[in-house]
Amino acid sequence: MSNATVKSLFELVGERPDIDNSGVFVQLWDILGEIRAKIDARFELHPDASTADLQPYQTANGEGKGLLSAFTGPEIDWLVHSYIGSPKASFTNMHLTCWLGAHTNVPHLGIALGTMPDIFFYIDYVPRSDLVVDLDYLDKYYEPANQRYLDIQKDARFSPFVSKSLYMRQSQSSTSLCGLCKPTPDAVEVLREALHEHVDRWLAWQDAPPVVPEAERLALAARDLLVRRAITERDPANPMGEIMFGKPLADRLVRALWGGDRANPRARGA
Repeated sequence: MSNATVKSLFELVGERPDIDNSGVFVQLWDILGEIRAKIDARFELHPDASTADLQPYQTANGEGKGLLSAFTGPEIDWLVHSYIGSPKASFTNMHLTCWLGAHTNVPHLGIALGTMPDIFFYIDYVPRSDLVVDLDYLDKYYEPANQRYLDIQKDARFSPFVSKSLYMRQSQSSTSLCGLCKPTPDAVEVLREALHEHVDRWLAWQDAPPVVPEAERLALAARDLLVRRAITERDPANPMGEIMFGKPLADRLVRALWGGDRANPRARGA
């Protein structure tokens, strides 16, 4: 990997604020659609009414746009499929995050793609155990992702994105793919392959997930919610939503991402 980027989203967009990324946005959104189709084929999912009027939303002039869909299910506590941004003005941000119920401790699925204006990517398994001491958990869920992580590190087309936020760095696993790349066809294809590999592995774990004892599920569910809310509320990109859509809607979007206004009950066992 080439030199790391240690700049905020606002610095990067501010340097090149008028890049038309419409085509790149469509490419990335389509890839997330491929991933979402695989998840839909595996899980029973129900739309949450709290986000029904956010599909889509936009600014008065139509330049800023977004869509936020949230789902729950017997095995899924909270799934978000969303985008926000202005594709013709450098910035877009897309999420596909899937938080499992507390019936199992399989890691959650974390994916974010976007433009700022180069392609930003975050691909990770969100840990539900202490990886420093739970060596079985580390070996089972993170060792399989280690080679792809190393391959991306060696690939000069990709550069690490180092968040200035201590918490955002702390929330990532040691095999998290988090970086920037130019929107070239070959780089996009590598990201597509990495995403499908990442999700296929995660879906395979659902075939025989370890069962969390009933007595431990309440504590695991509470931890999951705390982590999800903290990651969402501490995201350094949140002010971009306030700039584009105003504080009331921006605050609501943040709550929607972690399920603060959810209508459906939590997943069974959570």
